[in-house]
Amino acid sequence: MRIAVASQNRKTVTGHAGKCRKYWLYQITGKEITSRELLELPIEQSFHESNHDQPHPLDAVDVLICGGMGQGLQHRLKQKGILAVATSETDLERAVAGWLNGTLPEAAPEDHAHGHDHEHHHHAQTTVVELKLPN
Repeated sequence: MRIAVASQNRKTVTGHAGKCRKYWLYQITGKEITSRELLELPIEQSFHESNHDQPHPLDAVDVLICGGMGQGLQHRLKQKGILAVATSETDLERAVAGWLNGTLPEAAPEDHAHGHDHEHHHHAQTTVVELKLPN
């Protein structure tokens, strides 16, 4: 299993996954992290800029964890078979471990209309959800 975590600053889980260009990719065996590598995307491959119908470098991941995303991106990832998870957890390793053991706090997708400027702030309500791992 591969888990991608949005981390624009390379140190913490960051929000606005649609504009994020840096992702930590975790390879998981069982419930253990076996490797971690940084993927840096050019701006044209950010989700905001890339073509929805074209292959994307993150297509091979099973789960994408971020600090926030719009409903459109969540839907786009679902169509590609990727589980999109927004969370209030900012520590990279705790976010991955939390998802693996079912304790990761999830945040609701942001109501995110396009075609407006982004000078205001989006807020998502945080809820705790029990996650079941596939067998």
